[in-house]
Amino acid sequence: MNVIDVHAHIVIEETLETIQGFGPEIGGDSENPWFRVGNYKLNGVKYLNTPFMDVQLRLDEMERIGIDFQVLSPNPLTYFHFIDPKLALEYCKLHNDSLAEIVFNNSKKLGGFATLPVQDPHLASKELERCTTQLGLIGAYIGTDFPSGFDDSSMDELYQTFINLDVPLFIHPAPQGIETQKIDKRLEKFSLDLTVGFSNEESIAIGSIIFGGVLHKFPTLDICISHGGGSIAFLFGRMALAAQQRNTTPEWLREEGEFKRQLKKLWFDNHVHQEDSLELLESIVGKSNQVLGTNFSGWDQPKESLANSPSFLAKNAKKLLRMD
Repeated sequence: MNVIDVHAHIVIEETLETIQGFGPEIGGDSENPWFRVGNYKLNGVKYLNTPFMDVQLRLDEMERIGIDFQVLSPNPLTYFHFIDPKLALEYCKLHNDSLAEIVFNNSKKLGGFATLPVQDPHLASKELERCTTQLGLIGAYIGTDFPSGFDDSSMDELYQTFINLDVPLFIHPAPQGIETQKIDKRLEKFSLDLTVGFSNEESIAIGSIIFGGVLHKFPTLDICISHGGGSIAFLFGRMALAAQQRNTTPEWLREEGEFKRQLKKLWFDNHVHQEDSLELLESIVGKSNQVLGTNFSGWDQPKESLANSPSFLAKNAKKLLRMD
């Protein structure tokens, strides 16, 4: 396995129209397809009869662009982190059971990340345990915007479960406006919710994790952030200075260099589309915690072959995914 992709979403037919009012629902036609979740409608993205939903088409496309192994994750529109926890758990179980069957039947090429009802960390912990010990999934994906937030003590049980099961946690934002009323109208134009919005969410998540002491309390927890960690490479100097000088910083984080030490505990997928951005990130955290991500079959999937991707990316992925 020389090329391993950790950023590849899937839409599972069995999960469609299973939550009253929320969908998920596919509609439109081949020229104007759409995907609806709650009040959010994603226009112009085709899922039916594409690699998003057709496993054989996925495998064919993987071979075409040189991906040896891919770990499938939930579509970010379908996290459902704000609905009733028990309803969310029912959906997660259906999704995870269906995903496990797909990867079981294609285990040489595909792995799977669970989706979790993270609005109830206890239920999420139990579902993570079920998915890894009974279903063979190898980690989990969650969003950035959920009721408690990353630094809340209610999340401690879930973090400890990841450590006990020795599996990684992946974080990827969802578009705004699916399940909450918190909508920045400025991000509704020009797909800014998928570019600026995602980057903002990833950067806030990292800030919450580090300033909130998540990795200080759980130093062996492996967390991977999508899209190179959003804007963190550009913001690093400012955030590190704030860690030393702002009175909102916990005492242990005030030590010179501690913010950087905490940042280097995180993992990052390299789906950023610009070498300069990766070089800036690497200048701060190095290459050892970088893995390949493609947003497979999405609007921003790499067009060129990935067969000659740097070998360290697969080596890192094997470590992160416990494949060694």
